[in-house]
Amino acid sequence: METTESTTRDRTTGKHENKEADQQVLLSSKPLHRFVQRGPRNFGIVIGIFGCSELMMGFLLAGENMTTSNGIATPFWQGVLFGICGILSIYTELHPSKKMVTVCLAMYVVSLLGIVLSFVVRVCCFYEYARYMINKRDDEALIDRVGLLSGIEGLLFVSSLFVFGILTFLSCIARLALKSTNTQIIVQHIPAPAPPPPTDTAST
Repeated sequence: METTESTTRDRTTGKHENKEADQQVLLSSKPLHRFVQRGPRNFGIVIGIFGCSELMMGFLLAGENMTTSNGIATPFWQGVLFGICGILSIYTELHPSKKMVTVCLAMYVVSLLGIVLSFVVRVCCFYEYARYMINKRDDEALIDRVGLLSGIEGLLFVSSLFVFGILTFLSCIARLALKSTNTQIIVQHIPAPAPPPPTDTAST
């Protein structure tokens, strides 16, 4: 009796171990986990750093009387968007789910639209700075200040362009992950159990 009980216990534990192994394999093959394998946490840290730089430069530009991108508070709301995208990317890698990937994708798209708007604002600022350079060449103090503002706006423009590329990459991966997840749910239907074979009444 003891041997039979031990064998049955071993069989049951073996089944549980097999189920856990199968579940781990299924989780590793899910599209959401493929999205996590792309390292959104690392990208999120980078985006968050650029968001902090936007905020710091925004405080620097807030006291300027000349035309800057701070006219519509571009560094502040863009820095906040970058920070939210970075936090969501980090959280999604730690706790992956379809809902979180959908939220990340929505924030990525909003941030991309915000970057496009900031591009337009900063191009207008560059145009104004070029006019100052041409019309007021004799005022050295003004030229130096315009050069400083041009450098700051140019740095923010380049950083926004870099973040634009990262967000575009993450948006494509998130969209493909969500699309693949829907397809996988349709494919993985469990078939109904086959009916038992008919008993042979003639032999009885």
